[in-house]
Amino acid sequence: MESLGAYLVATLDPAGPLAERPVRCAAARRLLKRLAAVEGDWVFHPYPVTPFDADYLEHFDRARTARALALGGEGGGPPLRIRATGELAERLVGSREGRGPGAAVTLEAIGVDELLGPQRVSLGGWIGPPWIKTGWFRAYLLLAPRVGDDRARHAVGAVYRRLVTGDYRSAAEGLDLERALVARLTAGCERVVVGYTVRREAFSSDYSAGVENVGYDSLGGLDSPIFIRTVKLKDFPWNGWLRLGVAQPASAAWNPVAGFTDATGRLIWAALGDPAFLPAPFSAGWVPNRITSVLEERPEAAPLPVPADALIPEFGTGALRPVGPGTTAAAKLVYRTLLGAAHDGSQLSLADALYPYVLAFRWADGSDPAVAAATALPREWLAGLRVVKVETLVKNFGEDLQYTYEVPVIEVYLRHTLADPQALASIAPPWSAVPWHVTALLDEAVRRGFGAFSAAEAARRGVAWLDPVRAEALKTRLRVLVDEFGRAGYVPAPLARFVSPAEARERWERLGAFAARYGHFLATAGPYRLQEWTPDTVTLEVFRDRAYPLGVGEFDRYPIPRRAWAARVEDRGDRLEVDADVDRVSKFQRSWELVRAPLSRATADEGFTRPVCRYVIVDAGGAVVAAGAAAPRGAGGFTVDLRRLARGRYAVLLALYVGDNAVAPEITLVRHRQRT
Repeated sequence: MESLGAYLVATLDPAGPLAERPVRCAAARRLLKRLAAVEGDWVFHPYPVTPFDADYLEHFDRARTARALALGGEGGGPPLRIRATGELAERLVGSREGRGPGAAVTLEAIGVDELLGPQRVSLGGWIGPPWIKTGWFRAYLLLAPRVGDDRARHAVGAVYRRLVTGDYRSAAEGLDLERALVARLTAGCERVVVGYTVRREAFSSDYSAGVENVGYDSLGGLDSPIFIRTVKLKDFPWNGWLRLGVAQPASAAWNPVAGFTDATGRLIWAALGDPAFLPAPFSAGWVPNRITSVLEERPEAAPLPVPADALIPEFGTGALRPVGPGTTAAAKLVYRTLLGAAHDGSQLSLADALYPYVLAFRWADGSDPAVAAATALPREWLAGLRVVKVETLVKNFGEDLQYTYEVPVIEVYLRHTLADPQALASIAPPWSAVPWHVTALLDEAVRRGFGAFSAAEAARRGVAWLDPVRAEALKTRLRVLVDEFGRAGYVPAPLARFVSPAEARERWERLGAFAARYGHFLATAGPYRLQEWTPDTVTLEVFRDRAYPLGVGEFDRYPIPRRAWAARVEDRGDRLEVDADVDRVSKFQRSWELVRAPLSRATADEGFTRPVCRYVIVDAGGAVVAAGAAAPRGAGGFTVDLRRLARGRYAVLLALYVGDNAVAPEITLVRHRQRT
């Protein structure tokens, strides 16, 4: 399995000989041309948005221009002294290169996991900002800290702020802002992207001990939530042992608020947790998991009143207060939360869906900066929430077997909006994979000084990093707390109207019994339960809950990512006509292969998904003037309408995608001249 591994970057010292931008950029061009000729296990790509990014289409022309400039003239300037950091950089330039006189350049590889680690949120059902998988966002994380000029830094911040608050009127304007952000980030040449590495991970497909197919992520590879939900054993597809190996030993604490931050932890949490939305494996989108949402349509730019009885948590306490009259929002989403049972047998309820909001606002005071930062986005966006009703849903598993469970319907009002409804819905959904009583237990443990949620705060305070699984001393104290809470029927104050003392006592009793049986307090609502562990191994057991709302095969469309190509493009003056080829899946028993065929022949395939032909039109000045999806043309093609373009010259970027697979598309660039 191939995924994006790391960026190879060169950081140029903005002081001394390279203080002036023209001199610095000329030195960067010399360096890029030199490194382009060095072969190795990396890809030369002097642009921060890569083919592994779903937004590569929008940047393709600029990435191509950046490569041509890097391979062009030598450029002038002072001699360079390259300081290699890390194994890859040392292989490329040698260990002696950093000695002697000259301007300082640091060459290093920065891993995608290292870059995105602080952005990943494990709190409740939230998994990170909606743009976490876009290339422009990682370009910002990679390059913005190195922008040295105050004016340039302010300009970068202004564009970034518009993107992350949805401050644009159309999809084309949003794409133009993304391109403008990357252009501003790269203009000063303080840090330049040289290329990237590809992470390659192996799995066994042998019959019968191997796996039939797996889903993986374009950034995380097999270390991703989609993997654990799609991997299928060849011999016994849903019953048997799946053995996984992780390169590094586990080092992070196992707590669901600010733990599980290393590779082993992320993999374990992908199985124990169950986010509201999953990151789409081969695009920047989101896949509904434990929640469904509907964005309410409204007139453009019209203010959206928030009902006075809608609730908003109070900063510092999390108490749910009415927003009162006069509050407005930019978007309204209606969620239906799909509940079920937790590992300790507790039946989840409305309180479990609301408690992440409470926790996010309770920790807004910065007493743990990592938790405050991780929950900043929902606090900034949330304008109010209103419980509409709690529906009763009955699932039939045959004539004599039924299961009934609750489905809260909740309106969430947001201060900002985004062009993509699914991305918008992922910001602050009402769901948590961790029941309220487990989160409340850990919250109280931290407040009593038993430990800290994050590694940084634990180090600052000189206490343990909270681990309710492997820390024996902590578990002894947690048992006492659970007994105390059970006797008192303890309910956190913000949930008092939603949970009775009797219901709370039942929760605490169940958690105590669970801890006595399994030896830990991490009872979640995820598809796997933590069974046992040693310093070197972890055993997870499938949690078979009839109330689990997702059936077997829910994500079967992801393990075999298919591609499509523009086989022929004709410019007809007022339109482009595109004929397409597409991958067909050829299966034999439990093996498969992909065969390229014309789209018109592939439509007869079982489970066929018609590709989408996306286009971006850029004018002679580099501005995006139009973007969208081409209209279908017959059984095997598409039409891009050019009639609305003004007179002039344009570049039309085309790519075809099957399903959500936007990784490494074959992009066609058409030069078009509009004459009328």
